[in-house]
Amino acid sequence: MAVRILLLLAGVGDAALGASGVPDRLDRFRELALTRQSRAETGAEPTADAYREMYALLDEEIVESLASGGPFASPGFLQDRLDAFGDAWGGAMLGVVGVDRLVVGAFQLADAPGVSTVRVYGRLRGEAALLATIHREGQPVVYPATPAPGGAPQFVTAWEGAPTGRGARALRLELARQVGDSVSVVWSTAELFPDGLSARSYSVRPTEIRVRYELRYPGWTPGCEVQTEAEDLFRLVPETGVFTRAGRTYHRAWHRELRATVARLLEALGNGDAATLAALVPDPGLRRRLPATLRAEPACDAPADGPIPRTVSVAASEERTPWELVFRRAADGWRLSRAMQVEP
Repeated sequence: MAVRILLLLAGVGDAALGASGVPDRLDRFRELALTRQSRAETGAEPTADAYREMYALLDEEIVESLASGGPFASPGFLQDRLDAFGDAWGGAMLGVVGVDRLVVGAFQLADAPGVSTVRVYGRLRGEAALLATIHREGQPVVYPATPAPGGAPQFVTAWEGAPTGRGARALRLELARQVGDSVSVVWSTAELFPDGLSARSYSVRPTEIRVRYELRYPGWTPGCEVQTEAEDLFRLVPETGVFTRAGRTYHRAWHRELRATVARLLEALGNGDAATLAALVPDPGLRRRLPATLRAEPACDAPADGPIPRTVSVAASEERTPWELVFRRAADGWRLSRAMQVEP
C-alpha cells in the first residue's frame, strides 16, 4: 500500500511538469503576490477584492485534490500544497484542518479588513466543491468541535487581532455547522460581547472553550496591569449543539471593588451625601478636608503590598491641584485612610 501511495505521489509530481495546470496555478499565484507586494510598497490600501483571484487559485488547488481522492484529499497533503503557495507569498497564513467529512481552510494573505477568510470544502451533489466562505477581521484559527445533534460537522474559528502592548488582543470566537450544502455560524461571542472582546488568553477543545479577558468598568484605565479580568468557561450543550457559559472566575477582583468604592466616594462628595461619606471615610477630620469638587484622574493605581493588596494609592485632582487618595481594605470593604495634596 505504501509503495502504491508513493507511486501516486510521483504521478502528481510528473503531472506538475505537464498539462495538469498545477505549476501554472502556482506561478500565477506568485505573479499576483509580487503585484500585491509592489502595490503595498507604494502605500496602496489593500482590499478584499484585490485578493479575490488569489483565493480562487487556492480554491481550485484544494478542490482538485479533493476530487482526486485518496491520499491527495488528506489534510496533510493539502497542507503541503498550501505551504508551497505560502512560500510564494511570504507572509501568508495558510492552514487547513479536517473536520469529519469537511476540509476547512483558514487563510490570511494580508492584515486588512475583510481579507482574512475561512473557506469550507466538501461534497456538493457528489462533486468536490467550495461550500462556504466566511470573512472577518483578524487571523483565523480553526479547531474541530464535537458534531451537532444528528451528526452535522462543527468547528470553532478564533479570529485573533494583533496583540496590544499590554498582552491582550481582540478576539471573536464562532461555532460553525454544516447545514445542508452550506455552512452557518450558529454561535458567536460577538453576541455575548457586543462591545468587543479583548482577550488575555484562550483555549478551545471539542466540547469546551476557556477565555480570559479584560473587563471594562468605572476606573478601568488602558495600559494598567493590576486591573480586574474575567475568565469564562463555555461548554457545548449536547441537546442544542452550541456553547453556553458554564462558569466565570474573576482575577484581581479587588481592583473593581476598589474602583466602585472610589466612584461612590467622589459621587458622595459632589452630592453632599453625609451618610455615605461617614461610611467610606471613618476619620471625621479627613472628611472635612476633602473638597467637594474632587475628581478621579485616568492614572494607574499603586498597590503598596503584594498581589492582593491591603493598601492602594489612587490619583485624583481638585481643579488643577493633584491629590493622592490612600485606601485601605477593611473587613467590610475599602475605606479612605489618607488624602493629601501632591506638590507639582
